[in-house]
Amino acid sequence: MWGGAKNRWIAYALGCELLAVVATGAALATGFGGPVRPGWFAVLVALGVAQAEMSRRIERLRRWMSGQTHINVTSVWYLAGVVLLPPAWVALLAVVLYSHLWVRVWRQVRTRPAHRFVASTAWAMLSCFAASSVLAVLGLHGTPLQTPRGLFALCLAAAVFELVNVGLVAAGIYLYTSKRSAADLIGTWEDNAFELATLCLGGLAALALVEQPVLVVFVVAPLLLLHRYLLLKQQLQVAAVTDEKTGLLNTAGWHESATREHARVQRRGTGGGFAVLMIDLDHFKRINDTYGHLTGDDVLAAVAVAISGSVRQGDTVGRFGGEEFVVLLPGIGRADVLAIAERVRVAVGELNVVISTGTGTVRVSGLSVSIGVARYPDAGPTLDDVLRTADAALYRAKEAGRNQVAV
Repeated sequence: MWGGAKNRWIAYALGCELLAVVATGAALATGFGGPVRPGWFAVLVALGVAQAEMSRRIERLRRWMSGQTHINVTSVWYLAGVVLLPPAWVALLAVVLYSHLWVRVWRQVRTRPAHRFVASTAWAMLSCFAASSVLAVLGLHGTPLQTPRGLFALCLAAAVFELVNVGLVAAGIYLYTSKRSAADLIGTWEDNAFELATLCLGGLAALALVEQPVLVVFVVAPLLLLHRYLLLKQQLQVAAVTDEKTGLLNTAGWHESATREHARVQRRGTGGGFAVLMIDLDHFKRINDTYGHLTGDDVLAAVAVAISGSVRQGDTVGRFGGEEFVVLLPGIGRADVLAIAERVRVAVGELNVVISTGTGTVRVSGLSVSIGVARYPDAGPTLDDVLRTADAALYRAKEAGRNQVAV
């Protein structure tokens, strides 16, 4: 955490974690919200763990593929807990279910390090605590859910949980990434519709547990189907913007990312900028003609890895088709752009690609790239202007003898 996160995020996360622990401890000590209900707590823990185990592989894949925002279907059991448990006990429910997910799923996902998991747990605790506290203060705990007053309590609990959770998570994402778009901070409209569907299932689970506990099994099946559909949706979204040969963004995916960066820089006004590297693998046709297209595909994949390893963590690498690659470099000066471009050129030149074929081993070396560089706003006011300028620079590099960088 200390090496990878910004200080402002660390302060925010530690503050939330401290608040969650203090609030839960104080509520346990004072008996705030009503008497202990260990029976309901045990039932919800068992249901949450069972559902997580049945969807463990799906959840792991979704975590690998998800961005900053992530729809956690475990909130079904949180909402039921908000209605059935005192504030401190529903916060403890969040701790238990999150801990189980960490042990069984999240610790194996490198994009979800421990410090982000702990912060997410604290945000879930605070969301549950806030929703249950509202019901406790208004005297709505224990209200029969089939009555109008009980239905109001259920809807109020869902609304408070969702608003508090969205606010806490959005603030955390902003402080961690500095991203400002609504899609990055709170997810898309479709993401929020799925979250609403999850909360509805949580309401049904609470109603079933109170009125006829055996009916809760009918909540699990649609919950698992919803989970699988979310995975399918993410897979289709990733496939739509990914180049299958290199794993980089394809033209559409890269252009979408670059368009967002261009819009962000325009909103900031002065002091912002970005650069584009247009990269072409020299004499790639010779490789295809000599070794075949399958070997050529392996070479393209190796070049993609070399380019990705030579740029900064926040830069965006894409493949424009054929042997042409493109890199988006946000918030960078001219000298740093040239240094990165030169680093890319050297890295590709040092490649020694060894490929096993049916007839033996093929070794491809002596690769080189020509690189065209352009910066916004120097190259023009639009993204297309920057791309055209970088493309023109690329052709100047090729005409000058290849294996060089041109501005």
